[in-house]
Amino acid sequence: MEMVSRSCPVCGSNNQSKVFAKADFDFNLLDSFAFASRKLPEYMHYRLISCPVCDLLYASPIPKQNVLATAYHEAAFDSSEEARYASRTYGSLLPEIIQQLPNLDGAIDIGTGDGGFLEELLCRGFTRVTGVEPSKAPILAAKNEIRPLIKHGLFRVGDFPLGIFSLVTSFQTLEHLYDPKQMCQDGYAMLKDGGAVFFICHNHRALSAKILETKSPIFDIEHL
Repeated sequence: MEMVSRSCPVCGSNNQSKVFAKADFDFNLLDSFAFASRKLPEYMHYRLISCPVCDLLYASPIPKQNVLATAYHEAAFDSSEEARYASRTYGSLLPEIIQQLPNLDGAIDIGTGDGGFLEELLCRGFTRVTGVEPSKAPILAAKNEIRPLIKHGLFRVGDFPLGIFSLVTSFQTLEHLYDPKQMCQDGYAMLKDGGAVFFICHNHRALSAKILETKSPIFDIEHL
């Protein structure tokens, strides 16, 4: 598989002097769940760089973007139960956020999987709720009433009018992206005045990651 080198996706630095971990992967050992959410870990990862300028941990080199898009499109899915529990955890944080929003009209969840968090949004009173998901398998696993709310494909800000959402959410998705900075900027552009973004991503300095080191599932072939 052709790999491409890249600079830091946040600050653009080309300084790759701080190698956090050497590459450890074999594409021949990957199966249909390799690019699925909440899978059993393969304990594989690309070379990881700790940016000496902005401190971001990122992978380089990585597969070409079109290869990754195909992998996500075809990924399997068998984690509805885990997704439901994760959505409930994220949903428990909504009351504090809701108090600060202009209204509950318009919310989008990027990387929504089977739409578990869309259910949480609806239960909290949000209207005009939508999700975006690149993999077809989790959409097929979504509840019948949730499936029509999910747009299949990669997130593109041009697919939505700007300034229409009170809340933009994305959970454990930024680390899967070629350009996480751009998605943050695009999410902000879609907000109404007074709206909020609610993003969650992995932390390699978390206690579990410090204990497990590269055996932590956050160090994964999906994570860029």
